[in-house]
Amino acid sequence: MPTALITGASAGLGAEFARQLARRRTDLVIVARSADALEEFAAELRSAFGVAVDVLVADLAVESDVERVASRLRDASDPVDLLVNNAGFGLPLQFADNDIDDEVRHLRVHVEASMRLMHAALQTMRGRGGRIINVASVAGFISRSTYSACKSWLIGFSRWANAEYSRDRVTVTALCPGFVHTTFHARMGLATGEEGVPPVLWLNAADVVRTGLRDAARGKAVSIPSLRYKLVVALTAVLPRSLTAGVARRGRV
Repeated sequence: MPTALITGASAGLGAEFARQLARRRTDLVIVARSADALEEFAAELRSAFGVAVDVLVADLAVESDVERVASRLRDASDPVDLLVNNAGFGLPLQFADNDIDDEVRHLRVHVEASMRLMHAALQTMRGRGGRIINVASVAGFISRSTYSACKSWLIGFSRWANAEYSRDRVTVTALCPGFVHTTFHARMGLATGEEGVPPVLWLNAADVVRTGLRDAARGKAVSIPSLRYKLVVALTAVLPRSLTAGVARRGRV
């Protein structure tokens, strides 16, 4: 059976990736900071789907923890076929008012850790084949503080890597959802109808993951779930940056 490694796997989109992949008979390596939550989730997956689930407790803002995950990805004796870079968190949009250490940690998790894990995965995937899914956001197409900047980097790098490594049978896909019903937004105190976010803009996690897996299988560099967000992204290409940045202040994507 194939093996997938998923970061930020204990909740939200990461957990949904784990469930859908386990349902497809994929063995898993799940990564997150909380040992108790990971072990409980791993037991649930083994019982429900009969797949092998390994647990890797790691804080991806810590270099030594990132290296432990990277070491697992470089293990050619037990190769990983799919890497899902999903770990992440949000911060308030007021960069100057945020603690700079929080901002640096934010950058390390979203950009540095994703880059290091992609580099590690490519060591065993090139030639053999494999897939990498980087969970980005439609925020990456809009100017709005450091979260947008991190996701923009992830989209741009995924586009390049998908073109560069397709010759080695490796696809790289940036999955770019908008507002999704997960604990990510709940932890930030954001729910449907708050901060001017209408119900029509909220997506279901299962649909987002299903679209991401399908588009990765098709070799797409960028996956944008739902027609409504495809339209949003198309508009960002033609509207003035000042206008889209102003609209973006109303919520967190």
